[in-house]
Amino acid sequence: MSRIVQFLTRRRGVAGWHWTDIVTWVWLVGGLLIMFGPAVWLVFSSFKSPAALAEFPPTILPMATQSVAVDGYDKPLELYRVKTDDGETRVLAQIRRVGIIAQMVDPENPGEVYKINIKERAPVRTVEFATENYAEPLEKNDFSLYLRNSVFVTVTATLITLLTNSMAAFALSKYEFRGREGVMLLIVATLMVPLPVLLVPLYSVVSAVGLFDTLWGVILPTVATPTGVFLLRQYMLTIPDELLDAARMDNATEWQIYWRIILPLAAPALAVLAIFSVVWRWNDFLWPLVVLSRKENYTLQVGLSTYAGQLNVQWHFILAMTVVTMIPVVLVFVFLQRYITTGIAGSGLK
Repeated sequence: MSRIVQFLTRRRGVAGWHWTDIVTWVWLVGGLLIMFGPAVWLVFSSFKSPAALAEFPPTILPMATQSVAVDGYDKPLELYRVKTDDGETRVLAQIRRVGIIAQMVDPENPGEVYKINIKERAPVRTVEFATENYAEPLEKNDFSLYLRNSVFVTVTATLITLLTNSMAAFALSKYEFRGREGVMLLIVATLMVPLPVLLVPLYSVVSAVGLFDTLWGVILPTVATPTGVFLLRQYMLTIPDELLDAARMDNATEWQIYWRIILPLAAPALAVLAIFSVVWRWNDFLWPLVVLSRKENYTLQVGLSTYAGQLNVQWHFILAMTVVTMIPVVLVFVFLQRYITTGIAGSGLK
């Protein structure tokens, strides 16, 4: 712990703070707040009640007004701190509010009703996490089914993407044939074609082969990605051809070369592509919205749109399920981020 403190308090100036130390701290702390501030705000807001989300000015922590059961009243009454005329501060329960006047009673002696100006009261508040924001969508609103659909689509599409893109990259990087550069140029050129342009032809093909309103109709049209082919091909070009020639001299088949030599050496690039693929598939909204029509086939992103109605938006559920959608992507990055550094710094030959 002392080493961490010593590292964080290290500065350039010997006797005091140098101006570069101040600029560095401001830059780092500001960058930290900009990067992680919205995520922290999102997590805390996902535990707020609808009333807490509508408050202004907003609070970072989920705060809720305390309530108490009072004799003679069916529902619990909210508690407020009230400053009386003699300067004493009392805790009263509010019965109702009429204009700027709040009718309040003492919870221990509810017989007398006090009329208090709303400017002279302050709610008694505590930190309270509304866990029902997570429990209700997952238990009652089919979000557990949407979550399983998203996991299936993401995992299956990522595995097929890694397989097909790596095979295409292997052929385009290690085999000499006429038109190879033209094929690669055509693949890269498809990056300039936006998805909305392809929606109608893709929809026609998916409908013609009987994959409409199925999860496979979401998966298969998106597995061949030009970004993945380009990324893996550029990495595989760094693998020496002598390794492949040596394997062929040992009577290894082309499949064995691909499976036992190319894929292990290209693991860092595959990990980077896996992260990209998980993010793409997990956050995909437009294509599943077009293909899927039955509610039981919805993915998580499409299911989130059901909470945004024309007249009412259930922000507390949307924020909670947005946090749920972030968890798999964060976990994938945490476990695979070390391969990103290896993929950038490594040459492909161990």
